[in-house]
Amino acid sequence: MPLPSRTPRERAPRARALRSAVLVALSAGLVAAALPAPTPLGIGDPLFPHLGNPGYDVLTYDIDLTYKGPNTALLDGVTRIKALATGDLERINLDFTHGTVSTVTVAGERADWTTSGEDLVITPARPVDRGEAVEIAVAHTSDPSGPATSGGWVRTGDGLAMANQADAAHRVFPSNDHPSDKAFFTFRITAPNDLTAVANGLAGEPVRNGPTTTWTYRTAHPMATELAQVSIGTSTVVHREGPRGLPVRDVVRTADREVLEPWLRRTPGHLEWMEAHVGPYPFENYGVLVADAETGFELETQTLSLFERRLFTGPGYPKWFVDSVMVHELAHQWFGDSVSPRTWSDLWLNEGHATWYEALYAEENGGPALERRMKAAYAASDGWRAAGGPPAAPKPPAPGQKISLFRPVVYDGSALVLYALRHEIGADAFGRLERRWVADHRDGTATTADFTALAAEVAGRDLTRFFADWLYAAKTPPMPGHPDWRSRAPERAAGPEARRAR
Repeated sequence: MPLPSRTPRERAPRARALRSAVLVALSAGLVAAALPAPTPLGIGDPLFPHLGNPGYDVLTYDIDLTYKGPNTALLDGVTRIKALATGDLERINLDFTHGTVSTVTVAGERADWTTSGEDLVITPARPVDRGEAVEIAVAHTSDPSGPATSGGWVRTGDGLAMANQADAAHRVFPSNDHPSDKAFFTFRITAPNDLTAVANGLAGEPVRNGPTTTWTYRTAHPMATELAQVSIGTSTVVHREGPRGLPVRDVVRTADREVLEPWLRRTPGHLEWMEAHVGPYPFENYGVLVADAETGFELETQTLSLFERRLFTGPGYPKWFVDSVMVHELAHQWFGDSVSPRTWSDLWLNEGHATWYEALYAEENGGPALERRMKAAYAASDGWRAAGGPPAAPKPPAPGQKISLFRPVVYDGSALVLYALRHEIGADAFGRLERRWVADHRDGTATTADFTALAAEVAGRDLTRFFADWLYAAKTPPMPGHPDWRSRAPERAAGPEARRAR
């Protein structure tokens, strides 16, 4: 029976001894195996209860993908994971679906496996002890079929790209698919010689193997699975320099190189603008990936933001709007990528901040005044809260529509919280808070409670009541400095930005 007075570390030798005794008994035919039936697990995220897995911390992913084409055909993959066990594991659950597994090894030994829900449930040849480093290798296919709205692979006019937010990386590769478990990534993509493969991070030297080329990329900073990006297509990689010599690389269809150049050259200026507000860019490089696909959104994949081609080439978008959407995804590199949400209920910290800087940039570059946009958001805010919940306690996504989590309340509705906070504590304190936030939590994860505590520390006073009302109340509280503002019945988002940028 368990010994409550012992610590987990003290219990580990006892647990190993007990398991050894059971294995001896099993080999002698004295007892029957008693592992429960495999089930999908989760780490308790209130919005995605089966996402992520307990018992281990992923340190690195090493992902090999082979693309033969066309972009509807299965890719061959091998995903190698190095992890640290945080508990004693008789089984190891990974998130994985929409692919077929052929073999699994744990610590170099063949392991049994099955599937349950969207989990790959692995039974290693021997149990894994708490504190033990473990290496898992899964040979699998990666299936790009299915609608783009399902997430994972996005089929483009010339190949593939990825859009894994919020919970679709495990439609591409086995993983611990939750932003609370960030890790370093290595990608090796093999494709026909007439195609170019690009992924997050820094490029190694491509290796030609007869009719194919293998491209290698490594991240210099940990990354959440939802931010992984692999692009395969008839692409050109355009290089330039950003602030302080930062490498900027953009990925575009070769046929679009010239027509997109007026937009591509704007990124260094966007970087300078963001650095002036929140401090140094947090990663090894940056750029935009312009995909010939219709997704209905743009996406902040780490170091290489994904954009629809039509944002830049379609009619009807004013220059200030396109620029501000580019800044929205760039701002996410600080808010959401470098500082990742601990749970998906903390999403407002990502989207509220990205929308905030998007709106500031728009105001300074020919777009609507910030106050006008925030007044419109305030007018709609009660309706947004009724439909989607308050900013820090969002309602779960609609069944079968996981991206419905990205509602107006987490965009302009959450930027409105920041607008109120700046009025409440003053512009100087707000600026210090923003810089402290991204510096203190760089390369990590953080919660709403972490943000509210830091805001109170920077402001030098208790903000409990303020945040309780603005983040959790069903009704929008009065706006500091604007007692005449009123909210009204539900209506659509305050601006087109909230419907396009993720």
